[in-house]
Amino acid sequence: MYSSEQLKDWDKRYIWHPFTQMGDYMESDPLIIERGEGFHLIDVEGRRYIDGVSSLWVLVHGHGRRELIDAIERQSKELCHSTLLGLANVPAVVLAKELAAITPGGLERVFYSDNGSTSVEIAIKMSYQYWQQRGEKKKKRFISFTNGYHGDTIGSVSIGGIDLFHKVYRPLLFRSYKAPSPYCYRCPLKLERGSCGMACVGEFERIVKKYKDEVCAVVIEPLVQGAGGMITQPEGFLGRVWRIAKDNGLHFITDEVAAGFGRTGTMFACEQEGVEPDFLCLAKGITGGYLPLAATVTTKEIFNGFLGRFDEFKTFFHGHTYTGNPVACAVAVENLALFKKERTIERMADKIALLRDGLKRFSDLPNVGEVRQRGFMVGIELVKSRKTKRPYPPAAKVGQRVTLEARKRGVIIRPLGDVIVLMPPPAIDSGTLKELVDVTYDSIKKATGAP
Repeated sequence: MYSSEQLKDWDKRYIWHPFTQMGDYMESDPLIIERGEGFHLIDVEGRRYIDGVSSLWVLVHGHGRRELIDAIERQSKELCHSTLLGLANVPAVVLAKELAAITPGGLERVFYSDNGSTSVEIAIKMSYQYWQQRGEKKKKRFISFTNGYHGDTIGSVSIGGIDLFHKVYRPLLFRSYKAPSPYCYRCPLKLERGSCGMACVGEFERIVKKYKDEVCAVVIEPLVQGAGGMITQPEGFLGRVWRIAKDNGLHFITDEVAAGFGRTGTMFACEQEGVEPDFLCLAKGITGGYLPLAATVTTKEIFNGFLGRFDEFKTFFHGHTYTGNPVACAVAVENLALFKKERTIERMADKIALLRDGLKRFSDLPNVGEVRQRGFMVGIELVKSRKTKRPYPPAAKVGQRVTLEARKRGVIIRPLGDVIVLMPPPAIDSGTLKELVDVTYDSIKKATGAP
C-alpha cells in the first residue's frame, strides 16, 4: 500500500522515538518492520531478522502464534472493552485466578494496569497508603538500589538508580534511599568478588536499620538488573535482602517486569531463592508480547488494609481507562495455557546450557570485559581496556556499531550503552538461538576491530 521510501520519510517527519537520539536517527536509514514470523521480524523490503531481544523483552512463544491470535479474535467478537471501575469482565476474572495460582505464596489479589512503569507505581502507592492508613505517618520513603530501573513515571523514576536516565528529572522526584547494587564487575564498594563477603548486603542492612521507621518498602529487580546493564546478582543476595527487609517490618516489592515469565529460567525470578514478596510487579511477557497489559499482585494483608466504610475513604484511588482490558486479558490467559501445554519453562533448561556454552568464547575477544547470564537474560560488557576496565568514550558509540553490524547479518539486538543485550524468546528453537549467538560474536568482533 505504501512504498518503503514513503514510510521512511513519514517516520522521520512525524515519529519521536523513545530512548533515541533523534539527531542521529534523522541521519540514518530507518528500519521499518512490517510483520513477524516465529522468531523473526521482516521489514518493509522483505529482509528477515532474528528477534534477538524479544521485541524489547516481551515476546515468548513467537510471532504469529495462531492460538494467541485466535484468543484476540474470539474476545474481540465478544467484548473489546468494559471498565473495571466497579464492574468486572470474564477474561480479567479468569486471568486473576490464574495469576494467583502461579505466583509465589501469599499473593492473591491482582490490580491491573497497562505497562511495567504503572505496575511499579501502583505497588509504591499501595504500600505508602497502607502504612498511612495504619497510622504510620512517618513512613514516606522507599529503599531501592543503584543501577535499578523501574520505569518512567515520576514515582518509578524516583526509586530508579540510573543517572543517565533519571538525573535530569531529579527536581521533580520524591526522595528515596539507595543501597549499592551488587555490580561485581564494577563494585561500588571497591572490593573483589569472592573475598568481599557480600559486603553490599551489610551496607543495605545499615540503611534499613537507620531509616526503617520512615520507610514503606524495599524495591528490587530480582536476580538481574535489566536496564542497568544486565547486572546479575550473586547467589544468595536476593534472599538475604528479603530476609532483612522482613525482619525489619518493611514491605518487599519485586519488579519482575523484565525477569518474569521465564526469562531467568523459572516462571518468576524470586522463586529461585524462596522469596515471597508483598508485591509482585508484572508486565512485558504477560501476554506473550501481543498486547499491553500489566499486573500488580499483592497479599490478602495488603488488600485488607484498604477495606472500611465508604466514608472512611480507604479506597485505593488509582486506575486506568484500559485497566483489565478483556482482549489483553484473554490473550494473557492463552499465553499461560501455552506455557503449560508446551512445557516452555522445562524445555528452556537445555537451551540455557546451549546459550552458556555459546557465550564462552566471547571472553576471548580483547574488548569484552565481562559476560553476564541468568537464564535467557544476557549482558556482554564491552570495554576500551580489559586490563583497567576502562569504558569506551560515549562518542565512540560502540554498542550502536555492534547493533548495526548485527543488522547487516540478519539479527536485531539493542545495546544498553556498551553492554550488548541478548534476550531471546523463551520458546526459541536451538538452531535460531545458536545463529543469534554466532552473529552477535561476529558483530562484536567486527565493531571492535578484534583480530
